[in-house]
Amino acid sequence: MPDPRIEQIVRAIIEREGGYVNDPDDPGGATKYGVTIHTLRNIPWGDLDGDGDIDKFDVRALTPEHAEQIFLDRYFYGPRIDELPAPMQATVFDMQVNAGANAIRILQMVLGDLGYEVIVDGALGPQTIGATSRAFAEAGEALVDIYGVARRSYYFSVADRRPRSRKYARTRAGGKGGWIKRAEEFISPKYHMTDAEFKKRVAAWG
Repeated sequence: MPDPRIEQIVRAIIEREGGYVNDPDDPGGATKYGVTIHTLRNIPWGDLDGDGDIDKFDVRALTPEHAEQIFLDRYFYGPRIDELPAPMQATVFDMQVNAGANAIRILQMVLGDLGYEVIVDGALGPQTIGATSRAFAEAGEALVDIYGVARRSYYFSVADRRPRSRKYARTRAGGKGGWIKRAEEFISPKYHMTDAEFKKRVAAWG
């Protein structure tokens, strides 16, 4: 069993992800608690309804306990996020669930910008883990903010390139969408975008 701190992190992710959705604009397809149908098809026990295939009905059958097991095995311990400095784990873990290996690529790009030599390959190996530990020893909690701001920038860049994804970054009313709010949950309030800054950033979207 994970320690209570990790349990709290993974349960917060499940709550943040929400229930069943099957949005045609979401490349992940049918999703529940953040577990996509593509992920479920790579789980040995993914045929939850026992009918011989893994489809949206199996996604619907997912429980929070199933999601917790998948996230811990495949998105936390599997990628070695547990080896990062403890204050970095929640934000990187959350992003790993939300964006896969891009979570690690963002971390590696941040480390590169800070002057650490790392390969941007989306994998947490000894080089990246060591560089993150050294960067955290120097920057402390500021590294969490730096990573969080980079997450936010990643979401903006996806929406810039893919108009169909803009609804995840901006609400119909023109305010911050789920992606941006999610990133800012892990950023100190002083680095949150003001409404004016946000509207200026997305003005080109029309």
